[in-house]
Amino acid sequence: MSTLPSALSGRQAHPADALADSHARAGPELLASLDSDPTAGLTAHEAEARLRRQGPNTLTSRGGQPAWLRFLGQFHDPLLYTLLAVGAIKALIGDPREALVIWSVTLINAVIGYVQESRAETAIAALARAVRTEVTVIRGGQPRRLPSEQLVTGDLVQLEAGDKVPADLRLLQSRALRVDESALTGESRPVVKGTAAAPLDTPLAERSGMIYAGSFITAGQGEGLVVATADATEVGRISTSLQEQVNLSTPLTRQFARFSTTILRFILVLALLTFLVGLLRGRAPAEMFDGAVALAVGAIPEELPAIVTITLAIGVNRMARRNAIIRKLPAVEALGSTTVICSDKTGTLTQNRMTVREVYAGGVVLRLEELWPEAPEPDAADPLAANVALRETLLAGLLCNDARPSHDQTLLGDPTETALLVAAQVAGLDRDRSLDRHPRRDAIPFAAEQQFMATLHGNQRILVKGSVETVLARCSHQLGADGREQPLVAPTIEAVVSAMAGRGQRVLAFAVGRAEPRQTRLEPHDVAADLVFLGMQGMLDPPRPEAIQAVAACQAAGITVKMITGDHLETARSIARQIGLGRPAAEGQGSEVRALEGRELEAMSPEQLAACVGDTDVFARVAPIQKLALVRALQAGGAVVAMTGDGVNDAPALKQADIGIAMGRGGTEVAREAADMLLTDDNFASIEAAVEEGRAIALNLRKTLAFVLPVNGGASMTILFAALFGLELPVTALQVLWLNMINALLMSVPLAFEPKAPLLMQQPPRPPGQPMLTAALIQRVLLISLFNWALIFSLFSWGQAQGGSLALSRTMAIQGLVLSQVVYLLSISQIGKQPMRWIRHGWQQFTLSPVLMLGLGLALLFQVVFSQLGWMNAFFGTAPLGMTEWWICALPMLPMIPLAVLAEWLDPTTGRHERPAR
Repeated sequence: MSTLPSALSGRQAHPADALADSHARAGPELLASLDSDPTAGLTAHEAEARLRRQGPNTLTSRGGQPAWLRFLGQFHDPLLYTLLAVGAIKALIGDPREALVIWSVTLINAVIGYVQESRAETAIAALARAVRTEVTVIRGGQPRRLPSEQLVTGDLVQLEAGDKVPADLRLLQSRALRVDESALTGESRPVVKGTAAAPLDTPLAERSGMIYAGSFITAGQGEGLVVATADATEVGRISTSLQEQVNLSTPLTRQFARFSTTILRFILVLALLTFLVGLLRGRAPAEMFDGAVALAVGAIPEELPAIVTITLAIGVNRMARRNAIIRKLPAVEALGSTTVICSDKTGTLTQNRMTVREVYAGGVVLRLEELWPEAPEPDAADPLAANVALRETLLAGLLCNDARPSHDQTLLGDPTETALLVAAQVAGLDRDRSLDRHPRRDAIPFAAEQQFMATLHGNQRILVKGSVETVLARCSHQLGADGREQPLVAPTIEAVVSAMAGRGQRVLAFAVGRAEPRQTRLEPHDVAADLVFLGMQGMLDPPRPEAIQAVAACQAAGITVKMITGDHLETARSIARQIGLGRPAAEGQGSEVRALEGRELEAMSPEQLAACVGDTDVFARVAPIQKLALVRALQAGGAVVAMTGDGVNDAPALKQADIGIAMGRGGTEVAREAADMLLTDDNFASIEAAVEEGRAIALNLRKTLAFVLPVNGGASMTILFAALFGLELPVTALQVLWLNMINALLMSVPLAFEPKAPLLMQQPPRPPGQPMLTAALIQRVLLISLFNWALIFSLFSWGQAQGGSLALSRTMAIQGLVLSQVVYLLSISQIGKQPMRWIRHGWQQFTLSPVLMLGLGLALLFQVVFSQLGWMNAFFGTAPLGMTEWWICALPMLPMIPLAVLAEWLDPTTGRHERPAR
């Protein structure tokens, strides 16, 4: 916990608003420093004065951008800036048609982007809701129920099971108090709390005398002193870091920005060159300006932003069907480029419920799933009859227990105790019948100071459960499998405990003692010695079976998976081994998991952290700010990082990562609002499906570039050549705009609907630094652009040579280009990627991508309208074609076939999924 400057919240802070060393100071000392009475608390007058000075106990939030500003932000692209300027110039010089079409292009793109990304960030509001509740406060010596917003430092708060902690509290009283801090620390089990101070450098997760805002009381009672409210709480620190963080761009947005800037500079240089050369050749300035504008409009791929946005939106809908909800469009492509997944453990890789896995009784370690399989043999022997110590150990776990079933038969209580109930039920022990036979008379609740719980039952039996060290110290004998008492062999038991803990299990020991006749009260001295050791139960939060498969699939796809958790090191290491993290160890030794603790990370410099983060599989006992540092260190090393999580403590790292993935059902609202993607089924396995979809979308976007850019390249080369040599323009700027926005959209957007390649997840991720325009793609674009340039000039010249009008010749050039592009499009689609299917299935090959075929059909229909309808002729300067002209326009389709094969040989990466990774 740390003190935050009052400037962060705009409030005037009290000197003791946040006491950074509260966990290390005694209760009376803190009461004195906060001017609070240990029994009466604050007076109403003093509380009101502090409330005015400190402000309400709510997290401050930063207002989002207004809608009009978010809409204007959709025009923030160099290509669109240029088009807006060109449209304005056209309007000023009296050419409203071209200005209208150009502005329509930019408006359509802005509307699409605004609709898809209009939801404002609400992470801070979600954090505020996470800590609002009603609490019992001692004011003027009287308990009062008040909204948590009215709490101030120095207030005394009373808590009991079921309460949400409203502020950061230093405990003054505690009776069997247990707190669920998993959303803040990642600890999978409720933590036992007491009143003892801790050393100053104690990590947050180990401060037993502190409880923090947003946590839940699962058992017991307590009273705490408010030492931090609002933004000064630990949750407030997370809120502040979320406000201060910049919403990072993804690889797609970064590459697209670089691509836009590069191509814009190139186009503007060419346009200026065209204008100047024309002037030097004696051409009129107005004529050369029109030529330069036509070149700019022809070369700028103004349809590309709309295509990218639409393609990503299609991907969003496709992912939603696979339980992955995308909140921010660029995250779709970022997921496909992910190289590292940083996963929280509790509730993400694990089931977030404790389960008894092994029982040590009668001198042997027994696995419950082997003793009581889901489908037992009809004549199988009862394990309880063969091992009396096993039956007594499970019975002790059932009776020395405060958990209970609810009206709908779900279990209520501490997860450790509910796990003991489930284990007893699996073995066939009935809770109600057992309590009838052994009614409880009294109990000593579990407390952190004593590390055990004891219950007194009507048949004069005393049952004890607790830590192995505590229970063993009170035992003199142990129960054998035959039910006879034997001398205690502590070293053997301790060796078993060490082995079970090494498998990531939390181990509880059980013992039995005898009470005095007619004894009705249980005192600590009754369980101080001469107990009989019954056995031990080892439990853990098991991994999700589907998570194991998902991790293996991610690793096969070249994605590194790392566990970042607030849980204990050995527990995290054990879970990591079970889900397949780490590198293979020596034969028969399983896997070698490289792990570090938060304490070790604190001592590292940024350079040391960056050096070790890539080789470490597990980071345990990690504080929220360290999760953030780990993500940043991975990004600094060039990784594209996806961070999964479900707790409040995960929110900053989720926001910092290239893509944050939150659990949509079991996760906190804070994590969901900070993330880019939600998993609606809370299933880590859905990440694999989302990665596959992301890769398919990235591949389809690359295909789109390979298709769109040659059209612009051919048109701009044509205009440049004509302007430089004083020839008539074979195509006008208005016709190129039609070609780009209508024809290219109808033909290229269907690529987003293409089926996924079967070997897509056997390829490594695309290198993070790889540009959108690779050398191979540039070769492809230049080759097809040169062909398109020659095609346009050839058809235009043929029309002129045959005595056709200027409009007819230009129409033929446009139609010939479109028909040849049909062949080229088929060559880069899935339809053209599997030639053997043509031999086996013939024309059925077209059913691979029905949306693509529909798009091609609509594009051809629009092209017929473009040339054959009179009002279209008048607007675009085209002319109707006869049958002969149509046949001539179709001829370029034939040479495009071998040319497309050559382009695929030059740039095979549009089909990189065809070759499995080595």
